Amino acid sequence: MKGSKVAVIGAGAWGTAVAKVIAEKGCPTIIWCRRQDQADEINSARTNSRYLKDIKLPADLTATSDIEEAANGKDFLILAVPSIYLLDELKRLLNVPSIREGQTAIGVITKGFLESASGPRLIVDVLEDYLPGFYRGHIVYISGPSHAEEVAQGKITGLIAASRNARESIRFRYLLKTQTLLVFSSLDVRGVQVSAAVKNIIAIAFGVLDAFKAQEPNHTKGRVNNLFGDNAGSLLLAAGLNEIQTLGRAMGATHAETFTSIAGVGDLDVTCRSVYGRNRRLGREIIEKHILDTFKNIDDLIERIDEIGYMPEGVAACKYVNYLRKKYKLWLPICSQVYHVLNKDVSAEGALAGMLIE
Repeated sequence: MKGSKVAVIGAGAWGTAVAKVIAEKGCPTIIWCRRQDQADEINSARTNSRYLKDIKLPADLTATSDIEEAANGKDFLILAVPSIYLLDELKRLLNVPSIREGQTAIGVITKGFLESASGPRLIVDVLEDYLPGFYRGHIVYISGPSHAEEVAQGKITGLIAASRNARESIRFRYLLKTQTLLVFSSLDVRGVQVSAAVKNIIAIAFGVLDAFKAQEPNHTKGRVNNLFGDNAGSLLLAAGLNEIQTLGRAMGATHAETFTSIAGVGDLDVTCRSVYGRNRRLGREIIEKHILDTFKNIDDLIERIDEIGYMPEGVAACKYVNYLRKKYKLWLPICSQVYHVLNKDVSAEGALAGMLIE
């Protein structure tokens, strides 16, 4: 794959880390930035300080704020835009000649769901409806326990490249893999996508739990935080994995082992436990900083998500999973309670107790 021309659409932490890895392999890589000042920083200072502090970027990685310039004429294109913005940016790519003619292989590293007229759907399903027909069954979805900071530092990481087309999966495997970035193939595109989206919701709950664990017991005010310890954390993790499997099966996952692989339990574990986790951070800040106080409900939170200073993908995913659990008539108590917390229907303390005790 050396020498392949690559575009990464989205210059957040994860998009930048993936672009860095590919460029360091000798592939001329361009990353699309929403803001011109961010592109200027990458091109001049070789840094992306807002998202990957203290990481030096290679000379083969350049940046632009012109999305069509970034995408045209590339061998590979990787979509890394947050899910709430992805469809808008995709529409801007539809007239790019190399995409219109099917010359560019497309991979996705965005996690979550996309809205459609029929309700929330998996990302690859929506992309296939918008892109030219020859992309159907050929898009590659890439996920796994992979915090951007560690990938950018060259720490050992595993990913799953899932596609209904095994050849396309293998092409992205070779594009991405290094001595420390291990990439495996899967045919279970649906199971991998559900795992990637729902684990962020569980991580919000885990962050709430983590914040309560860190507090001193307070019996005088009737607080229940003294009930939560490491055992409760493992209980939450296991119960969360069960909810991921439940929704995954309902949405057409094809391989049970997806959920016990790095795409399932591996990604869930690191998202819940790592200090880098943005969704875990949100959960903690709901308790420690009362971060929800300035928002009316979950819709207001999604609309103004930039105000919190980072992007927890689990917020939008939670809204969509609440719709899907009703559609498929599923019992998903953790996802349901997180939704009610974000929608400000219940307190985080009461919801957490309800997740694990009731």
